[in-house]
Amino acid sequence: MSFSDKIAAIMARPGQDPTAKDDVPWWMKYLGRGVGTVGSIIAILLGVWNCVGILVGNVLGLISGMWQIIAGFLVICCEAPCCCMFVDHVQRVSDWVDRRPYWNRALGYVLLSIPPIILSAGLSTIFGSGLIFTTGVIYGMMALGRKQDMAAAASPQFATSPTGLGGQSDHNTTLMEDPDVWRPT
Repeated sequence: MSFSDKIAAIMARPGQDPTAKDDVPWWMKYLGRGVGTVGSIIAILLGVWNCVGILVGNVLGLISGMWQIIAGFLVICCEAPCCCMFVDHVQRVSDWVDRRPYWNRALGYVLLSIPPIILSAGLSTIFGSGLIFTTGVIYGMMALGRKQDMAAAASPQFATSPTGLGGQSDHNTTLMEDPDVWRPT
């Protein structure tokens, strides 16, 4: 068992299947959880700072700050339910979100992060909601899959092979590897 497997076993959630069901690298999963957790804490704190703007009559800053606090709380409930043990049913919501595909999370986090920036585009709003947006981008990259899979699916030879899109071919040369293509006739 490698060191990264031992760390993954230690960091596994209770009742989690020890074998990975997808091809997402372990470091990308931890990056998404880490940015989501730290980013949501920062978003909550900066949302409180935006709410203080009501003292000078900035109503849109108050609404933006409240939205940012709620968005940060939702993200931290999904990414680190251990931080919200005092709220009932957070673990159940987190488990439900974990069963969803990565693109659902990506879309949800991106949509949660945009309204505060539209309402009050201040530095604290852009930074706090930007971290939630970054979490959505990381989950979007996880939803796309590995680079090798995308490159294989996008290669022109794959689409124009004699066996079509569904079959396998033993002929694996590309335009750059075939010297006959470059000889003048």
